[in-house]
Amino acid sequence: MQNPQDVQRHVDALRELCPQAAPRMALVLGTGLGTLADAMEDAVRIPYASLPGFPRSTTDSHAGCFLLGSLSGVPVICQQGRCHLYEGYSPRDVCAGVRVMRGLGAAGLIITNAAGALNPRFDAGDLMLVTDHINATGRSPLTGRNCEAWGPRFPDMSAPYDADFQRLALRKAAELGIRLERGVYLCTPGPQLETPAETRFYRAAGADAVGMSTVLEVIAARHMGMRVLGLSCLTNKNLPDCMAEATLEDIIASANSAADALGRLIRAVLPDM
Repeated sequence: MQNPQDVQRHVDALRELCPQAAPRMALVLGTGLGTLADAMEDAVRIPYASLPGFPRSTTDSHAGCFLLGSLSGVPVICQQGRCHLYEGYSPRDVCAGVRVMRGLGAAGLIITNAAGALNPRFDAGDLMLVTDHINATGRSPLTGRNCEAWGPRFPDMSAPYDADFQRLALRKAAELGIRLERGVYLCTPGPQLETPAETRFYRAAGADAVGMSTVLEVIAARHMGMRVLGLSCLTNKNLPDCMAEATLEDIIASANSAADALGRLIRAVLPDM
């Protein structure tokens, strides 16, 4: 599911709409985390609707636009809102934003999400540094004919999340007094949340948090040679023996409460990435 012609068309359209764009870093902002975009300087907002054929999010908590500008003095492109498998999109659509941002020149990616905590030591409202992931979607953005200009047919995934970026994030979090957990993120197709039995299964498989995004995008980014930093906002706690109902409203509210710490951390790490 590689679509170089479509990606190049969107890259050309963005360059026409924002000729000065030369991003060094790319950001993907997940559910409830779009407020970081307010801190961008000289931001140019380009709605996905301005790019014919670009997949648009149907989730209310996702703004649905690219922002080009600078953050902490670093030229960035920000994807404010994403689409998901559960909306009926293909892996190709889910990864369109990351591929377009790489096509514009971004060499590194900071990808964020809202996730449910599986590790009983983690709490709702914590931030988690993603150290590895589990793809439980049964899908890949790399199926079909390989685009050799993007990357190899069988890309290595022994280190999907950059070790230097992780060390930097941990150091900056400590300096800022931000609690930053470390763990493995598991991606499901959704949209239903996890049952108690599924929660036990995912935890037994080694996952510390679960969500419905990020993993396919990281696969596409690594295929194209991007260095990746992953950060999760833990919005609820999944304890299989005393599961509490989780609503979208509660998840968004929890993500919003963690957004300030996430924003401070991202602004702190950007200049050294």
